[in-house]
Amino acid sequence: MIGTRRSTESRGGAAGLEVDTWTDAIGRLLERFPRFWIKVGNWETRLLAEQLDHTSVSRPIYIAGLARSGSTILLELLASHPDTASHRYRDFPLVPAPMAWNWFVDRAGRTEQVAAERAHRDRIKVTPESPEAFEEIVWMAFFPDLHDPSTNAVLDEAARHPCFEAFYRDHIRKLLLLRNASRYLAKGNYNVTRLRYLRKLFPDARFIVPIRDPTWHIASLMKQHRLFSEAESRDGRVLSHMRRSGHFEFGLNRVPINVDGTIAGEIVRLWKSGEDVAGWATYWASVYGYVAAMLDDPAIAGSMLVVRYEDLCSDPGGAVSTMLDHCELDDRGLRQAAQATISFPAYYEPSFTQAERSEIRSRTAAVAGRFGYG
Repeated sequence: MIGTRRSTESRGGAAGLEVDTWTDAIGRLLERFPRFWIKVGNWETRLLAEQLDHTSVSRPIYIAGLARSGSTILLELLASHPDTASHRYRDFPLVPAPMAWNWFVDRAGRTEQVAAERAHRDRIKVTPESPEAFEEIVWMAFFPDLHDPSTNAVLDEAARHPCFEAFYRDHIRKLLLLRNASRYLAKGNYNVTRLRYLRKLFPDARFIVPIRDPTWHIASLMKQHRLFSEAESRDGRVLSHMRRSGHFEFGLNRVPINVDGTIAGEIVRLWKSGEDVAGWATYWASVYGYVAAMLDDPAIAGSMLVVRYEDLCSDPGGAVSTMLDHCELDDRGLRQAAQATISFPAYYEPSFTQAERSEIRSRTAAVAGRFGYG
């Protein structure tokens, strides 16, 4: 992963949560001067104008939902399809200028990269060429209040930002050109509040929303929050890296997605008072309640596919086939790859007390039932 040392990589161990000095310095410049890097991205677009004129954005694919729902597994599967292009670890930190930065990375000297389990300790192995969720950096440059829990983060059909929309479309076209692909693929947890806006920008977009049984989902979120909080407490550069890369899902920078303008304050209050289980359960119900409401709207429901983590693990081939049909992609061996690699996690179990389980059920039952969770 560009900008993150994996001290155990040569021994096949998990990726370490350590940010090197070089990446920290460049990331600091990106964070301090976002408008400058937007100008650099626009300059890059002008240089590539002739090539980009022949590159169009058709049927982009978006994976959006809460972290730890299986979104990375889906991203890696779809990113292995030759028609798709996504952000990669190597694209950080200068995400706004992907062509220029990749030109530099290619000429700066590359050493052999051995795949290592990422810092999440969840069996997923990565290299700098692995797909990753980085488009949030672009969103934050144009919408600076998106991760303020007191601000409603929903962007719908009424949203309008011509400068962002032009930059974003050009950014996608540059990634398609860079990766020699025809379909843009993005994993972005926060895009769950922007599906209507994205559909206005790209009427043929396809949306995949992963979901997971709330008890297991909350257990996984709490495990990651603990891991990242410990690492960020030891090294402030890790904390800065997560913030700069647009990851606020867990750790000391943890911020809930505000889907209605009010409930996020209650979630923050519960977390601050030490009621983590109640806070996460309220959060789960808030986000997926918002998703359920969109599924009731025929104007957007047809472009959405909900993928249950349990269905993906119990029948990987069937789940992937449904997903490929929804995205209008041919198989290219993805069904077989899914069957060979996807299974239920065996490296942890939820350790909630009976009272905590009851708390989760009481706060999530109504929404969970909409998605077949009893």
